[in-house]
Amino acid sequence: MPLNIVLYQPEIAGNTGNIARLSAATECRLHLVRPLGFSLSDRYLKRAGLDYWPHVKLTLHDCMNDVYSELSGSRFFYFSTKVSRPYTQVQYQDGDALVFGPETRGLPEELLAAHPDSSLTVPMFGEVRSLNLSTCVGIAVYEALRQVRGF
Repeated sequence: MPLNIVLYQPEIAGNTGNIARLSAATECRLHLVRPLGFSLSDRYLKRAGLDYWPHVKLTLHDCMNDVYSELSGSRFFYFSTKVSRPYTQVQYQDGDALVFGPETRGLPEELLAAHPDSSLTVPMFGEVRSLNLSTCVGIAVYEALRQVRGF
């Protein structure tokens, strides 16, 4: 089973396009949870994803419960700047779902509180609040792939 990238209510078309391109390059499945902060026909979304869109395994969901239902056999990991456990302290497996929140507010506190043992962060040093969403997704996906596929 491939890894799953879940974007909860993404807001910026360019970031989602970059993540779609990453999904195509890594054969990860991409799940978008509505509402989206853009239209799927947005030119910035298409531009960032280039001509890779036909290779993206994309699923749209109305809510997280729909994602949980579809990926019922998967483990879920929630990424946030609001927690302290590094993403490198997990043993990833095929089929895992990596969940990322919207760019301006991150995942809801209730979601993180409901899953404290599977909430992770990409450590940062210096005076920044967060990394770009597509950067964080890339970091986490490639660590998971390194572990799962051994490269």
